[in-house]
Amino acid sequence: MAVIPPTTRVPRSMKLYQRAVQRIPGGTQLVSRRPQRVAYGISPIYAERASGARFWDVDGLEYIDWMSGIGSILLGYADPVVDETVRQQISRGTIYAVNHELEIELADELCQSIPCAEMVRYAKCGGEACAIAVRIARGVTGRDKVLFCGYHGWHDWYVAANLAEEASLDAHLFPAIEPIGVPRALAGTAWPFAYGDVAALGELLDQRRGEVAAVIMEPLRSEMPPVGYLAGIAKLAREHGAVFILDEVSAGLRFGTGGAQQYLGVTPDMAVFAKSLSNGYPMAAVVGTREVMEPAARMFISSTYWSDTIGLQAALTTMREARRRDVASNLWRFGAELKHRLNKIAGEVGLNVHCAGIDVHPHLHFAVTDANLKNLVTTLYIQEMAKRGCHGYASFYLNAAQGAAELERTVDAAREAFTIIRDALATNSVEQKLECPIQHDAFRRLVR
Repeated sequence: MAVIPPTTRVPRSMKLYQRAVQRIPGGTQLVSRRPQRVAYGISPIYAERASGARFWDVDGLEYIDWMSGIGSILLGYADPVVDETVRQQISRGTIYAVNHELEIELADELCQSIPCAEMVRYAKCGGEACAIAVRIARGVTGRDKVLFCGYHGWHDWYVAANLAEEASLDAHLFPAIEPIGVPRALAGTAWPFAYGDVAALGELLDQRRGEVAAVIMEPLRSEMPPVGYLAGIAKLAREHGAVFILDEVSAGLRFGTGGAQQYLGVTPDMAVFAKSLSNGYPMAAVVGTREVMEPAARMFISSTYWSDTIGLQAALTTMREARRRDVASNLWRFGAELKHRLNKIAGEVGLNVHCAGIDVHPHLHFAVTDANLKNLVTTLYIQEMAKRGCHGYASFYLNAAQGAAELERTVDAAREAFTIIRDALATNSVEQKLECPIQHDAFRRLVR
C-alpha cells in the first residue's frame, strides 16, 4: 500500500500511485520510475504531457527533465520532425503480413554509421536486445558461459549471476536482489567482472578457458575508461574465442551516430543500441560483424513486433536528425557549460560539491564521507530541485532540447538548493530539512 505523506506537493500523483500498487506489482513497469528513487511525495510520479526539455505532471506542475525520459530522449520530447514522419507512417500502416523496406533502410543507416555493424537484428528494448546478443554469441561459439560488466537488463541469462553467491550482482546493480523465477540450472553461467581491471578479466577467462561465449560490458557511463582498457578487454576476449559485445543502450547516440565505440576508438564484435536510438519510441538494434551475425539466420530469434514501422521510422529519422543537427557536439558543449556554471555557484555558495564526469553525462559529487549523511544530502538536493521545477537525480542526462533557459533556471535552482544544504550541514540539520523519506539508491552502477 502506497502511503501518502502528510506533506505532499503532488497529491494527484500520490493518489494515482496508491491505485497503481493495487493493480501493478511494484507500482511501475521500470525500477527507475519508482517514486522512492527520487523525493517521495515531493517529486512528480505521473506526467500528463511533455514538449522539448520539459514535462507537466498531473498536478499541473512544470519540470525540466534532467533524466531525459530515463535516457530515451535525445532530440527532445515530441520532436516535430520525428513525430511527423511517424504520423505519416501510421497513415500508411504500422505492421503487415509481409516485410517493409524500412527494415533494410534502417539497417543500411546503422551499418554506415556504427564501426562494428555489418548486419543487424531488431528488438524493442535494451534488455531484450542484450538477450538476443547473448543468444547469438552462444550460438556462434557453441559455449554457454557469459562474463559481464555493468547492467544488461532483467532477463534470466543476466540475473542468473545471483544464483551463485560468489557471482553476486551486489556490486553491479541491485544489492541483495533475489533471482526469484530464474531456473537454478542456470547457476554458474553468468559471471561479473570489475570495471577497469583487465587482469581480473584475464583470470576469469583463464579459469573458464574454452567455456566463455561472450564478454559483454557497458563501455562507460559518467567517466572515461582508463587508457587502453577497452582495447585490452577486446584483445583478451578474442584471444579466448569469446564474442566481445558492447552494450551501448545507455551511452547511445549522445556520443555521435557511430556510438561510444566510434568516439572511444574500439570496435567490438557486436553492439546493442536502444533508448536514444529512436527518441522515445520503442526500438532497439543488435549490430555486429558479418562473421558473428550471419549464423543468427539459423537461430530461432523471432518476433512480430520487432519490425513494426513506427519504431523503424522513428529510429531512422532520429539518426538522420542527430547527424544533421550535430547533436553530439552540441551536447558536449552544453554539458561542459552546465558543469562550469554549477561548479562556479558551488564555490560562491561555499558548498563542497563538484560537478564532474564526462560532459554528456555529468554528475554531482557531494564531499561527504559518511554514507548515511551523503544519502540524506542527495535526497535533500533532489527534493529542493524538484520544488524548483527540476526533475532528476544528482546527475544529468542531456538532450538537444535543453538550452539557455533550462540552464539558467537550473543554475538558479541549484544556487538555492546548495545554500540550503550548506546551512543544513553547518547546523547538523540535514535530516530535519527533509520533507520526504531518504531516496532509495537501488540502481547502483558498477560502470562509472
